[in-house]
Amino acid sequence: MNFDKDLFISYAHLDNKPLNPEQEGWVTRFHRTLEALLSMRMGGEARIWRDKKLSGNDVFAKEILEQFPHTALLVSVVSPRYLDSQWCKDELGAFCQAAEQSGGLEIGNKSRIFKILKLPIDSEANLPVPMQHVLGYEFYTFEDEAPLELDPDYGEKFGQDYNRKVSKLAWDVSQIIKQIQRADSPDEKDALAPGADSPVADESVKPTVYLAQCSYDLRESREKIESELKAHGYPVLPEQTLPNDEALYQQAVSQLLDRCQLAIHLIGNTSGVVLDGPSAKSAVMLQNEIAVEKCRLQPLQRCIWLPAGTRSEQPAQQAFIDALHRDGNLQTGADLITGDLETLKGAMHTALKRLESPDTEPDTPQNDSATDEKTIYLICDQRDRKATLPLRKFLRAQGFEVNIPAFEGDAAEVRTANQKLLASCDAVLVFYGLGDEAWKRTVDSDLKKIGGYRTGPALLASSTVLSEPSTSDKEELLELEPNLINALAGFSEQEITPFVSALKNGGGDT
Repeated sequence: MNFDKDLFISYAHLDNKPLNPEQEGWVTRFHRTLEALLSMRMGGEARIWRDKKLSGNDVFAKEILEQFPHTALLVSVVSPRYLDSQWCKDELGAFCQAAEQSGGLEIGNKSRIFKILKLPIDSEANLPVPMQHVLGYEFYTFEDEAPLELDPDYGEKFGQDYNRKVSKLAWDVSQIIKQIQRADSPDEKDALAPGADSPVADESVKPTVYLAQCSYDLRESREKIESELKAHGYPVLPEQTLPNDEALYQQAVSQLLDRCQLAIHLIGNTSGVVLDGPSAKSAVMLQNEIAVEKCRLQPLQRCIWLPAGTRSEQPAQQAFIDALHRDGNLQTGADLITGDLETLKGAMHTALKRLESPDTEPDTPQNDSATDEKTIYLICDQRDRKATLPLRKFLRAQGFEVNIPAFEGDAAEVRTANQKLLASCDAVLVFYGLGDEAWKRTVDSDLKKIGGYRTGPALLASSTVLSEPSTSDKEELLELEPNLINALAGFSEQEITPFVSALKNGGGDT
């Protein structure tokens, strides 16, 4: 498979009409940017071509047909006009026909067709069949519910998003081109046959990651995660558009998760796509349910990202968000992350390191509960550090070692350090002061999964200290859980005594 051209850009000429005579057309700029970035990714001049001179009224050009057998990839700029253009459909059909004669439409499990969505389309079913199951690159966003192309002429943010999208496309294109360039190697020829597994994925070396579909508000974050994973050589699934039918969707997701060692779920303010089926559940919810079941049957690690303060105006989505905070079953096998995107990345890389080097995890120290000195892990918000001083002084005077969370440093290192404190302590105190309800729910979630962190004895004692400011949530907790330590009016030795007694006597929740 020796190709003279790396890729051909197919587009409707109306989509390249500049907004004013002084500007470039959108496709012209896209061509130029992709050529520059792809050349850098490949370490040599990218060979990109497109039809620049013909209009939609011309007869389908013979020179285009003659070039397709010598062209590795097709990039289609999809828009409403593209779907109505017989010219574009003819280009796609001709490329597919030529591709079947030059190695097939897939290289390993990667399509030779790339779908650039310049504007949203009504339905994937309106696309030509070879393009329907190809994952698309969305080059648009929504502003006041109206779609806008990612175009640097619309402002700096649009320009940054545009460049990031082209950069991601250039990377993916470069990987397939490099794979094609290796095709002459005898060891590679069988691997490049249609239907064969992709050698680039090298799943035996790198864990495969299922990056779950998410709602539109988190797609940019998802793309950043996907780009980072691929840049580090991790195979990322899904690689094709998943079915809209609920039953077929569940089957497809289940099969993909069977190939993965880590699943990452991003939970946003909206439900995202609701599938056609009896449950009327969103793809986000169904993916989590399927992953929960997989975790009970096979070794699958998960990260669930629920950014702090995430709330939804959709009742079903808000109920799902609340359930994720409260219901340990929905978090089965998962690490619930409520920090920013960098915190998620840190947790993701920590999980991947564990998967790649399972035998190099340092042994977690366990305290001997028979000794006089017991260790208390005092979990608090960083803003409450000073407020915990009277409590810490009293506990140390009672002969206990008291540790508070790590707050500074790399996000992954901080999270790992705090998990080790949870794994090695004899007792836990949660200091509920300036932290909000979401913070408290995250802490409660981690405590529910404490069995996954500890390999030694169970906790001897655990409780929550309610400190100022007073909130409706804390008042409700006092009504529902009378054994909490009430310090809303200030620290009291009398209130903490039952906890201290339980720890000294060797066990029991306060």
